[in-house]
Amino acid sequence: MSVSWQSETAPDPVSVTVLGWLRVILRAPLLALLVFGGLVTLLAIRLAERPLCGLHRPVTPYITQFVCRNAFRILGMGYRSTGTLMNEQGAVVANHQSWLDIFALNARKRIYFVSKAEVANWPGIGWLARATGTVFIERDRRKAKEQTDLFETRLKAGHKLLFFPEGTSTDGQRVLAFKTTLFAAFFSDQLRDFMYVQPVSVVFRAPKGQPARYYGWWGPMDFGSHLLKVLSTANPGAVELIYHAPVKVSDFENRKALAAYCEAAVRRGHDAALGLETKAE
Repeated sequence: MSVSWQSETAPDPVSVTVLGWLRVILRAPLLALLVFGGLVTLLAIRLAERPLCGLHRPVTPYITQFVCRNAFRILGMGYRSTGTLMNEQGAVVANHQSWLDIFALNARKRIYFVSKAEVANWPGIGWLARATGTVFIERDRRKAKEQTDLFETRLKAGHKLLFFPEGTSTDGQRVLAFKTTLFAAFFSDQLRDFMYVQPVSVVFRAPKGQPARYYGWWGPMDFGSHLLKVLSTANPGAVELIYHAPVKVSDFENRKALAAYCEAAVRRGHDAALGLETKAE
């Protein structure tokens, strides 16, 4: 993420009850076992998969899917997906609410996230990102050609790349304007003629009686307290993924036109699901 989005109101304080702590004690070990057990299994299989298959990953993405789908079962959160997954080579773009988006999107589709290079060095998260095949990029115009070549290599290997064009997470009650920078790579001579992009609306529904922005993660909020809140939640809400029809890059004049189309599709799906009036941010 880049500069964090800021709400006009302060984040809701995290307050954990005695029963909440009991839920944390029950859920946290199970979630840790699932995530790190899955990671160890993935790395072990990748030792054979890499020399035999190279960039192709015929087995390990299913481990990631299994871990992410079952994470929601441990948390007790509902999970729903509508729309058809694209078969064409290309990328997925979605709105961004919190770290939970990564689990939600991985649970439904075998994808590889595109992230800023600094994430690779983050403790814990960086290890998981590298193990699951995340594409790390540097936001430096001088490396645009190098990044385009990397995208082409991964796409031609059958990888679906996932971008968060908003560049930051929010309270989940809006879709921010999509930044067009990463869309520029799609229009290179190597990618334009075969690449498709599928917009996806990610919608989180708060637990009953909680504010609508309950699962949002933004601004000064730290990961530890947000994770604690999620683990301690009674009667958790749900997440819904809405897959829109994929579009061919070559059908658009430039990156701005493609970004605007994807932004509009994601915003319409998001706002309709939450019963909000659609408006540009």
